[in-house]
Amino acid sequence: MNGESFNPLAIESLAESIVQRLLLNDAVPLENIPSFPGAGVYALFYIGDFPAYKLVRDQNINGQWKLPIYVGKAVPQGGRRGINPDASLTSQALWKRLADHTKSIGAAENLNIKDFYAKWLILEDIWIALGESALIRDTKPVWNAMVDGFGNHDPGKGRHSGLAPQWDTLHPGRAWAARLVQRPENAAELIASDAAQYLASRHG
Repeated sequence: MNGESFNPLAIESLAESIVQRLLLNDAVPLENIPSFPGAGVYALFYIGDFPAYKLVRDQNINGQWKLPIYVGKAVPQGGRRGINPDASLTSQALWKRLADHTKSIGAAENLNIKDFYAKWLILEDIWIALGESALIRDTKPVWNAMVDGFGNHDPGKGRHSGLAPQWDTLHPGRAWAARLVQRPENAAELIASDAAQYLASRHG
């Protein structure tokens, strides 16, 4: 309301400023991001024709970039513990995280890396977690909220007794995920249906 006092330094105001600043940045093709220094937060956008993500595509085509399919953070090694206070600006944590995602999407049998774009924002370490939580809250990306496992890594040798992530069931192709316990035959169809329903309920 107009009569309420606005505090630009309140946590909520700071969080919203991070979200808005990131969304103002240009969208860059995920497969063509050059190496750069810095840590921070990022958002991935999709404009492909995978049926379950039609609503995502519709809100991103023609340069709209309204709805990320996934958001995340990249914290520099040692930065969180105060070992290297400059790590957020000097490490390549953010670029490396985006490069990891490029490999994951590139391995998927039913996704095309050319349909993915990224926006990111370099931040000092103290603001990274706040920025990620605000992005998830404000944009409710389907790969964060419904189709879990996109950001997972290979659990390592001898640790493949767990269930394959939903993301890998819906988008098979990562070699390490194929070594995990696979979900039932119709699991991919059920996950796709849940994803489409989630998007319709949150963003329709």
